[in-house]
Amino acid sequence: MSSGTTHIVGAGLAGLSAAVQLVRQGRKVVVYELARHAGGRCRSYFEPALGLTIDNGNHLLLSGNTSAIAFLDAIGGRHLLSSPERAEFTFYDFAADRRWVLRPNDGLPAWWIFSKSRRVPGTRASDYISLAKLLAGPETHTVAQRIDTENSVYRNLIYPVLLAALNCDPAEGSAKLASAVVRETLARGGRACRPLFAANGLGPALVDPAVNFIRMNGGDVRFDTPVRGINFANGRVAVLRLADGSADIVREDSVIVAVPGWVARTLIPDLTVPTEYRAIFNAHFKIAPPAGMAKITGVVNATTEWLFAFDDRLSVTVSAADRFNDADREPLARQIWSEVSKIAGLKDDLPPWQIVKERRATFAATPQQNRLRPPAATAWPNLFLAGDWTATGLPATIEGAIRSGNTAAKLATAASI
Repeated sequence: MSSGTTHIVGAGLAGLSAAVQLVRQGRKVVVYELARHAGGRCRSYFEPALGLTIDNGNHLLLSGNTSAIAFLDAIGGRHLLSSPERAEFTFYDFAADRRWVLRPNDGLPAWWIFSKSRRVPGTRASDYISLAKLLAGPETHTVAQRIDTENSVYRNLIYPVLLAALNCDPAEGSAKLASAVVRETLARGGRACRPLFAANGLGPALVDPAVNFIRMNGGDVRFDTPVRGINFANGRVAVLRLADGSADIVREDSVIVAVPGWVARTLIPDLTVPTEYRAIFNAHFKIAPPAGMAKITGVVNATTEWLFAFDDRLSVTVSAADRFNDADREPLARQIWSEVSKIAGLKDDLPPWQIVKERRATFAATPQQNRLRPPAATAWPNLFLAGDWTATGLPATIEGAIRSGNTAAKLATAASI
């Protein structure tokens, strides 16, 4: 085994997953993070306006996210997430004031589509069978070029699911990426679709245990340590320029850049990255949900898209939310609460609230932007990329971020042998 060090720029989930894989192999690792905390866009923090610890975004993990679950098992965080015994998803049509529950059976074949009590109301089994067209075709296709976007299954099930996964209008979204989401979840049966809930937040389950694991296994995680630039010499990375000095990269060393794509582009010459991004906003309301309320509710025909019920708050996620970037916060909070209170059967009085906007939450998962995603390997033999914006085969998700870190770690290990 080489005695070289792997230098990882960025302590988001991609960088953390790479570091975890490497320290498990006995590799020397140094992680450099600009912020005072790890996790990137997947973190928990104390929100003074609410007096609560919240996630900066409501990220959903499913039982079919195999890389994320393996990561949780490795760092000892799996027990901090719970899952229902079977896959059941509550939906609410705000315009029709109608609620239903989607109940896919655990395995294959997917006989649930033949049961009226398990599928979207007003749909037929043939509507679901026709969705198989999504799974094959040119990678330049949008979702709308493969399947009918007018039928009830699309409007009430596929649209809200893909809107959250792709973070762009699914009709213009990449059919290739949409297909990957469906293949790894719904197409595998309900056993792969069970939601995983982190009662205390994703930070305590995914991020904090990872940092502890890296450090306990000899890795070095350095916060408040921005990498300002990268110097190249003789066809390799030679120096990381840090704010407080430089880190020389010796021949046995490797570097993994695991920062957002627009940041990576400033560090690496001529790097091609996605250029279009979409916003996500989350609205958090400090109020206990009513007894028996579903932990997650998909909402159609409303501004609210997904409603999460935590023990101490109700939280809403709205994807592809650029139209709200400049919206006044209090009117937006009141608009969302008017929907949430109706769905939950609560009074219309606005409770304490907070809105968290991520203007560049993910790249826009269109066919054009998907083609701009770079692979993990680069033109330099000791430099690798990780992040949900790289070519993972998935949209910008937690699962994709963790897979990208795993891939970069494998390449870094192979390069050092």
